Amino acid sequence: MSTFTTRDKTEIYYKDWGSGPVVVLSHGWPLSSDSWEAQMFFLANNGYRVIAHDRRGHGRSSQPWNGNEMDTYADDLAELLEHLEIEGASLFGFSTGGGEVARYIGRHGTARLAKAGLISAVPPLMVQTESNPGGLPLSVFDGIRAASVADRSQLYIDVASGPFFGYNRPGATPSQGVINAFWMQGMMGGHKNTYDCIKAFSETDFTEDLKKFSIPTLILHGDDDQIVPIDAAARSSSRLIPHAELVIYNGAPHGITDTHKERLNNDLLAFLRS
Repeated sequence: MSTFTTRDKTEIYYKDWGSGPVVVLSHGWPLSSDSWEAQMFFLANNGYRVIAHDRRGHGRSSQPWNGNEMDTYADDLAELLEHLEIEGASLFGFSTGGGEVARYIGRHGTARLAKAGLISAVPPLMVQTESNPGGLPLSVFDGIRAASVADRSQLYIDVASGPFFGYNRPGATPSQGVINAFWMQGMMGGHKNTYDCIKAFSETDFTEDLKKFSIPTLILHGDDDQIVPIDAAARSSSRLIPHAELVIYNGAPHGITDTHKERLNNDLLAFLRS
């Protein structure tokens, strides 16, 4: 397997497919780089070198007790780009990965980057606060934590077969294969790591990070996203990032990397070529 070891001795797994201009992908919770396979296959077949890592504690990476928060996630990503000597990359993040991308730019700048993208992404802030009244109540995330402790395996089945892919909507046609893949990726992650990550993706404020975006940025989001509601996320981010391009997928759920993969792949390709 392709791995590297971070400064705090955490082993990070990554995929490195194809050749050409570099695209780097950061995955969502509780998933792994496997969640990007449709995009990786498509972009690598269209002349790009596509890199995706398993966040610490997820997939095939180590499961350290500590460091399961956004600053360390961003630093791990920075070490990956340094390890691979990446320059001029387009960096995309899905859901929690969008937070990782934002915090990476906030902490490490854009010197290694050419473009950025946020897909169904959590920034600027998911949890409801006085200054973020459109966010979700803390009780929502407390409920996810409680369900994770009670029966983590069942939680992942319930999330995947319900709101994540919009399979709980009238007329939806659930894919058992997609549900199984979500569950499998989630169960590969460490229990402590995926538990801690709930706080990381929900309570981290990325407002100041977004203001540091100085490269062309694409924001893609479904307006029927039941996991990361569009108003407090993509629409708010688009007002904070200078010259961001916001594309709304009408009626689309959170998991558009699977449910709308053909459209998403072509939108990414068009943005990369622009």
